[in-house]
Amino acid sequence: MGTWGSGNFESDTALDHLSVLIDRLVTEVAEAMAGDPVELEPDEYWGVAVPCNLELLHVMARAGHGVHQLPETDVITGWKAAFMAVWERTVDDLEPSPGYKDERRSVLNRTFDQLAEVTAGVGAEEPGR
Repeated sequence: MGTWGSGNFESDTALDHLSVLIDRLVTEVAEAMAGDPVELEPDEYWGVAVPCNLELLHVMARAGHGVHQLPETDVITGWKAAFMAVWERTVDDLEPSPGYKDERRSVLNRTFDQLAEVTAGVGAEEPGR
């Protein structure tokens, strides 16, 4: 295995490890989105963990890692539509303050949009993506 620098991600082993982590995050989101929508409600595990995974994927992609492992933009857009539909349908049951509800909605939309933006940039660079 090769090493080309002293950085934490400057070796084949480190990039293999990172690839496994990215794959896990993407797989978890895909499985959650394909599963029971109840599990995506704002007070359920995947209702919290899906946005966390997306944020982590965005951070790694912006750092130049794993962009090519991300799903296509239309998949992320579909995830957003499904996730936000569940969120909008169920968030009021938790009686959030209007300020929190508006801020959280904004954060959730941004979380999906920023990852979709990264993948759209990749799609523009690669024919056939």
